Amino acid sequence: MRKRIIKFGVIGCGLMGREFASAVNRWCHLLNLDFSPQIIGVCDTNSNATSWFEENIPSLKLVTDDYHELLTDPEIEAIYCAVPHHLHEQFYMDIINSKKHLLGEKPFGIDLKANQKILDVIERHPDVVVRGSSEFPFFPGVQLLSKWIQEDKFGKILNVEAGFLHSSDLDPNKKINWKRKIEFNGEYGCMGDLGLHVLHMPLRFGWIPKNVRAILSNIVTKRPNEDGFMEDCETWDNATLLCEVEKGTNSFPMLLNMKRIAPGHANSWYLNIHGTDFSCEYSTKHPKQIHYMEYHPSGNQSWQTMDVPYQSAYESITGPIFEFGFSDSILQMWAAFVDEIANRDRMAQSFTCASPTEIGLSHQIFTAALRSQQTGETVTLTQQRETSWIG
Repeated sequence: MRKRIIKFGVIGCGLMGREFASAVNRWCHLLNLDFSPQIIGVCDTNSNATSWFEENIPSLKLVTDDYHELLTDPEIEAIYCAVPHHLHEQFYMDIINSKKHLLGEKPFGIDLKANQKILDVIERHPDVVVRGSSEFPFFPGVQLLSKWIQEDKFGKILNVEAGFLHSSDLDPNKKINWKRKIEFNGEYGCMGDLGLHVLHMPLRFGWIPKNVRAILSNIVTKRPNEDGFMEDCETWDNATLLCEVEKGTNSFPMLLNMKRIAPGHANSWYLNIHGTDFSCEYSTKHPKQIHYMEYHPSGNQSWQTMDVPYQSAYESITGPIFEFGFSDSILQMWAAFVDEIANRDRMAQSFTCASPTEIGLSHQIFTAALRSQQTGETVTLTQQRETSWIG
């Protein structure tokens, strides 16, 4: 099969930039695709970061510390950008204005104002594919859960709980980094870094909060810097948001958890949905299993646990008896983004990466949460935009 090659530039060569490069090198893992990415340019101000790419990416042609060089390269068609939040506004706007397709890291702007500027540029360039990075929905268990939502199995939704939990920040000796500084991370704190992962699926289902009551916690208020001196941690460690959702005639509570200090959770994403006819619970802590209960009036109430086989959105060489993991979800997410560039509305499957509309809604929710924390009140969202189900 002859494949269309999409040539990429990477801006920000840290942890997630390397994950993308690794996914590109594993592209042969996927089957029956008519497209393939190729990294030909990278940008980072840290030469130690770019040296890894020089050693491991044979297609690399351009290494620079000025991202504008990637944007003016006529060969580069798309950009993956992973930089601190305070840089999103200028970098993302420049990328989109250069007519390069963009997969950007959350939260697409340090605050609501910055995000709206990015959304305005996106609207002026409708031919440019712009998506947000959110890999967890590509786990087979979440894809199965999505299928059940499409089939309207749940009846009347009773409640929803979603979350993303870390535990490494429980260690007070962990060195401070840019995510603990408002100047670089923004006032959202953990919401800006973890929140899109939590909201991607609820917003995709059309579960848009009408209001938010938030409790935000700054738990470890000082951390050592590289020199061993203690510095103030200015951003929120944990966020718990209680939202009210109205979908059609159905109204239900939705609890959202974004926590950097959740003891025992190295990296756990979860989504629980309870309904009058059907309920299910899924967590990447046990990635191969999904719990569900089907209920009929006057019938028994019995939860069941099912092993979810390796059945991914994009077919791969891995057999269904094996387990799906984080690197597989990254590869699937990248396949969805490159597929959309290559084939637009004729994608091999229809589940896309996080959309600008969903990202914009997440900013409205985080901004309302900040106000709720300040006032102690439930804050109504005034700028709701409907999302359509995709996938």
